[in-house]
Amino acid sequence: MIAMLLAAGKGERLQPITSNTPKPLVEVRGKPLIDYHLERLAKASVETVVINLGWLGEQIMQHVGGGDRFGLRVVYSPEGDDILETGGGIHRALPMLGDDPFAVINADIFTDMPLPNITLPDGETGHLVLVPKPDFRAHGDFELLDGKVRNSESPTLTYGGFAVYRPEFFAGCEAGRFSVVPLMREAADEGRLGGSIYDGIWQDVGTPERLADLNGS
Repeated sequence: MIAMLLAAGKGERLQPITSNTPKPLVEVRGKPLIDYHLERLAKASVETVVINLGWLGEQIMQHVGGGDRFGLRVVYSPEGDDILETGGGIHRALPMLGDDPFAVINADIFTDMPLPNITLPDGETGHLVLVPKPDFRAHGDFELLDGKVRNSESPTLTYGGFAVYRPEFFAGCEAGRFSVVPLMREAADEGRLGGSIYDGIWQDVGTPERLADLNGS
């Protein structure tokens, strides 16, 4: 399976830390966030990783290189100053992701989750890993019912930043800037979105306070 790391965002909520350091290179417990993801992908026998680049992307490219030291082949999907958000970034990289299901991981999460082995059954175009709603979130994103992700008026689960998609999940999308969330919600309404729950260590490294908490300071 090919995996994609979403690493293009500016990390505005993590300012001023991300003024000069891209969010995936922010250190958690002595190691850049992106290293945890790449090591986990290599351990799961993923061979190729696509990383989209935006804010300070040249620093990410310099740090990761071709992926050799991680035992991976790393290729890049540069977006420059026109950062395409989650959906637009994935859509742009589709030619690099192949014809089979691929994994997508938010590079700004910290977790001990092993890379799940997910097989999409017929009729499902995607699968989301969900986590219990963290305390800092006022509302969750989804519910999970009989293995299917569902929209809800009072959701208790949060998207955990890990998904598997078939390329056709993005059928009909046009190039440009857009979020993947509306596509998730549409697929959930149509019963095309499977899901699972991970209840281990998971944190969205979104603010200086959360980063300090992870680093014990």
